[in-house]
Amino acid sequence: MNRHAVLCCCLTLLWGINTAQAHTKSETHSIWQIAGNTVHVSFTIPLTESVRLARAGEDQPPNDRVLDYLAEHLGVTADGRPCTAGSGRALAATTQFRRFELNFKCTNARDIKLHSSFYFELVPSHVTFAQIRTDDGQFIEQLFTKDHCDAEAAGSDAQMRDAGFLEYVRLGIEHILTGPDHMSFLLGLMLISRRLRDLVFVITGFTVGHSITLALAVTGIVQPHAEYIDALVALTIAVIGVENIAVATRRSTSLASAVALPLLAMALASFAGIGALPPLLLIGAALFCSNYLMLSGHLRDAGRLRLIVTAVFGLIHGFGFAAGLLEMQLPPSRLAQILVGFNLGVEIGQLSLVFSLLALVALLKRFGVAVPRAVVVDGVAGGLVAVGTYWFVSRSFT
Repeated sequence: MNRHAVLCCCLTLLWGINTAQAHTKSETHSIWQIAGNTVHVSFTIPLTESVRLARAGEDQPPNDRVLDYLAEHLGVTADGRPCTAGSGRALAATTQFRRFELNFKCTNARDIKLHSSFYFELVPSHVTFAQIRTDDGQFIEQLFTKDHCDAEAAGSDAQMRDAGFLEYVRLGIEHILTGPDHMSFLLGLMLISRRLRDLVFVITGFTVGHSITLALAVTGIVQPHAEYIDALVALTIAVIGVENIAVATRRSTSLASAVALPLLAMALASFAGIGALPPLLLIGAALFCSNYLMLSGHLRDAGRLRLIVTAVFGLIHGFGFAAGLLEMQLPPSRLAQILVGFNLGVEIGQLSLVFSLLALVALLKRFGVAVPRAVVVDGVAGGLVAVGTYWFVSRSFT
């Protein structure tokens, strides 16, 4: 395999990633409860999304402004006539989310249709997940997108496009291919894999890890802190970049210290009340990362070690994958189907990325394209370290 060609491909894709918005695809969640001619809407917005409505000098927009925006972009009609929107209110929500409630009163309960154009003028790729519950016990899942802003919710022709197994497969694919942090980590794994066997090891470890924690988080067995997971995902990107540099320069000990010391400094700051991450988490991260980098730099064949370590990293990313599903109040009867579909989509997405890069490698190798090792290894790995460090620090102090 032409390693230089692999790195050249990664450099090109990394540039595209860095121009994208950090973390995951723009998403919100809603629950539409239909009771006769009344529709109650509970709308959940991640803090990272609601900040789009903030003005200069504001960390988050006030509730009134968010409610006004929701009232302008959500709607209900019955029998072709608009329903009257009542006053909205803010509800209690879990950490890192804001939840709001709106009510619509219709003249009758015939042919009720729902509408959501939330954020599409700000983020055309935005997706709103909707759970629609009718007073006759029906439970329907729906995806609102820029091309599908309306949905039927009652009447004889209410055969809606159900967000079932295939929709969650698609969601898993999009979660990988539109998530810059997860893509960056995968690119780092490809960089460090000199042979196809090594690549199989790291992808297997990553898959096993994120599959376990995705299931644990969504089923409620483990309830992670979203803000901790976001920061740790960024840390994995920086560490995989540092490992690439350590392997290339054979300076694993000094680079391990370069990773551990800032983390320990952040732990001391956390003891003083500075930062969002707990000190014991930072100390544990410093010990784990430094020991792994030293081991990786001194082993002749680190493939099997990386299988174990990427499984650990996968555990962290699995919690990140689950973050978008935790606020959806998934129906227990369909939980297995949803988990399998979403996880299958994640696998398809990451394998698509890997095979696309391998295809590009083969093409570049055929045409004899080569890039100086120093430019590619140092440039791409350094980019991963810079991006991962920036995301880690910014997420640790917000």
